[in-house]
Amino acid sequence: MAITIIADQLTKAWVLNSFQLYESREVIPDFFNLVYVTNTGAAFSMLADVDSAWKHYFFLGIGGVAVIGLTIAWFRLRKENSLYGVALALICGGAVGNLIDRIRFGSVVDFLDFHLAGHHWPAFNIADSAICVGAGLFLMVNILESRKQKKEV
Repeated sequence: MAITIIADQLTKAWVLNSFQLYESREVIPDFFNLVYVTNTGAAFSMLADVDSAWKHYFFLGIGGVAVIGLTIAWFRLRKENSLYGVALALICGGAVGNLIDRIRFGSVVDFLDFHLAGHHWPAFNIADSAICVGAGLFLMVNILESRKQKKEV
């Protein structure tokens, strides 16, 4: 978890110190840019258009509850399969990384911009990547564990 948080915050600090807001730098032509954008909403900017004071506190609350729940799950599931521990640590580290941004800036710093043939994937960051990889790993372990249990029965 700590590695995820550190990598996330260091890369975001680099972007904040090296880019102007909305600046974009091409890395791989017609495929990948580094950008500096912010997201006041949830994943893929959901609810970003909502102009309400409650939104900020709502996302802080959801993030806090998620971190608590993930920590409890980590303590319970890591003994079943160590990969559950890795998956939950990645998800929790990502959640903490984005929660730090919301507390510090009121929004999340995003900077990875993939695009192909004029279609852009929404910009994201290391924390978002860790959450996605962790969720995928968690699902994979869960599927493998349930198959293992079926064979034992």
